[in-house]
Amino acid sequence: MSSLPTLGLFAGACLALTVTPGPDMLLIASRSVAQGRSAGFASLAGILTGTYCHAMLAAFGLSQLFLAVPIAYDAVRLAGAAYLLYLAWKTLRASPITTSPAANEGHTPVRKIFRQGLVTNLLNPKMALFVLALFPQFVRPQDGAVAFQILTLATVLNFIGLIVNGVVILGASQLSQRWVGRRRQSRVPQYMLASVFAGLAARLAVASRS
Repeated sequence: MSSLPTLGLFAGACLALTVTPGPDMLLIASRSVAQGRSAGFASLAGILTGTYCHAMLAAFGLSQLFLAVPIAYDAVRLAGAAYLLYLAWKTLRASPITTSPAANEGHTPVRKIFRQGLVTNLLNPKMALFVLALFPQFVRPQDGAVAFQILTLATVLNFIGLIVNGVVILGASQLSQRWVGRRRQSRVPQYMLASVFAGLAARLAVASRS
């Protein structure tokens, strides 16, 4: 098992990275504004589960495939971009959303939002390379099973992500409730969420491994 000083140093690095706004935070905040806290936490749960999956792939050395075979990286990257564009299209085609987040708690099934967050994370090869680049710096074979150490580090990363993004979800939903003066039908939340999906798709499509 990793030593406490190692875990403390890793936690500090994770905190610095997590509080920096990025695609995951943007997606979670958009979900929270458009569809309420339940949607935000469901999306976050999918992303955190995806992080465990990437950690397991790294533990078994499969993430190195992206470094050894460039076409594998590009295939996953383009598949992720296509999936995000599909989500943008589905969001635009959905019926208008009531601008009161509380009224949208059941608009999209929580399990569906969870699945979308999970698949989005899994189809982001940047996440796999992030885990592959960061985690080995804090893994010491003499401290025990490498796979267990990697999963421990993933748990630390996810715990910090839960705290930081949980604050973002609560803050975004509160701001949305204050902004919405009354309950009414609007497509503005859909346009916002679809724009986030499309923007993330474009970002992923042009991303390089560096």
